[in-house]
Amino acid sequence: MTSEQANPIAQVLREHPQDLLEQWIQVQMDAPWVRLDLIGEAEIRAQSAELIELLGAACQSGNVSDIQADEWGRVRDFLRELSRSRATLGFSPTETAQFVLSFKMPLINMLRQASPSLDMQVWQTMWQASVLVDDLALYLLDVYMTSREQVIKRQQMELMELSTPVVQVWEGILVLPIIGTLDTARTQVVMENLLQAIVETASDIAIIDITGVPMVDTSVAQHLIKTVTAARLMGARCIVSGIRPQIAQTMVNLGVTFADITTRASLADALAYAFAQLNMRVTRNESS
Repeated sequence: MTSEQANPIAQVLREHPQDLLEQWIQVQMDAPWVRLDLIGEAEIRAQSAELIELLGAACQSGNVSDIQADEWGRVRDFLRELSRSRATLGFSPTETAQFVLSFKMPLINMLRQASPSLDMQVWQTMWQASVLVDDLALYLLDVYMTSREQVIKRQQMELMELSTPVVQVWEGILVLPIIGTLDTARTQVVMENLLQAIVETASDIAIIDITGVPMVDTSVAQHLIKTVTAARLMGARCIVSGIRPQIAQTMVNLGVTFADITTRASLADALAYAFAQLNMRVTRNESS
């Protein structure tokens, strides 16, 4: 007798997958937590059928208690992807966990039907099935919460990167400090903010300070050139400041040049240059 045949849970999963599926679908459709506004019945059926198949394969070894074992890897992968998908769709953690918890009733019902009498062994088997389903649900909920936290952290970082203020430090002079990575999507936002500020303030000079940019490669340089070019089309002269020695060396090694773009090592140097271009001079008042 094989380990699969010796275990009633494995036997039920192997011999009655369709009956299990129909009962499970009925339980889910009748449940108050079902979210047909977020996911259709056809997709629920497909996900339920796939999980039953994966459970049957995992239980072939006779291991129906340790879902961290290697033979349960595909089940864990399925639950991980399911949790991420439902988190994106807007399911709550409880609603997500109920998907697995609702499988307990059909599984126990099938175990009772497959057993000739409800002796101690049957009750132990049903309890084992109950614990198994609970463990699956807890694992699903844990992965769901982790995925949700990752989504929130990523959104927070994106919001921080996109919050690039354009500051008018002097009449006719704007400063755009950039902190973090400059990619295509962020370049578009930076460009729009800068051009809007140029129009609103009628500024002649825009200083783009990249002191907070950790690395300047060919891609970042191209994004900066696009931003400078757009500002020039609006009639503003641009200065790129914050060219640190490490960045300068990296740009030389990569063969990246800013061509006719004015650059300065620091924001202070850029401001001094901007004042000179506008025939302005900042002097210290001598105290009497």
